[in-house]
Amino acid sequence: MTENRADRGKNPRQGDKLASQAYRAVSDMIRRRRLGAGHVIVEARLAELLGVSRTPLREALQRLEGEGLVYKGDGRNYVVRQVDIGEYIQSLKLRLLIEPHAGVQAMPFIPGRRLYEVRREIDELMAATTYHIDSHWDSDDNLHNLLIDYCGNQVMAEVLRKLRATTRLFEIGQLQDRLKPDSAEHLTIIDALQRQDADACFKAVGAHIESLIAFARLHIGIAD
Repeated sequence: MTENRADRGKNPRQGDKLASQAYRAVSDMIRRRRLGAGHVIVEARLAELLGVSRTPLREALQRLEGEGLVYKGDGRNYVVRQVDIGEYIQSLKLRLLIEPHAGVQAMPFIPGRRLYEVRREIDELMAATTYHIDSHWDSDDNLHNLLIDYCGNQVMAEVLRKLRATTRLFEIGQLQDRLKPDSAEHLTIIDALQRQDADACFKAVGAHIESLIAFARLHIGIAD
């Protein structure tokens, strides 16, 4: 009752802000593996950790459920979703059908400044003497989100966000081995976007996703 009264006394905008903050925090914890696959989320404990009440946290978890990052377990607690190799490969194959088109559609609308920022980030990542998985993921997000955010098709964007959430949840090993190919392939995509070369962009995005599929098959040992 105390929590409900406190929540009712809050400004609705403040409640929305807290829910958004909780969403960003939990989403980040999942994407960075601080809440691993199969982890059972105890709302009271996580709310205390984040410094929010359970109401905005529950709203955040419902949003994450809609994105496919968590699901309701048998005990009514939310559980971080686990993605197996089959779903991972299938999701990449669907991205292969869609994401090259998103890149071409986004190409005229991506600000040149954003492309420059992403390119500089990749250069800094490649020049670093120590590998940081969080920086690797951030660079990956920043490149692919340009294609999603500027493609001009809300349905396509939402599908790609969910597919990327699924592929991000798959815990592939040897991720450090992807740093150089990821960065080189991302730079090829950026080059095509900066030249406004639709054909090169389409091929570069497709080649990048095919590279991810080949890498997974190589390191996990599955057939075509």
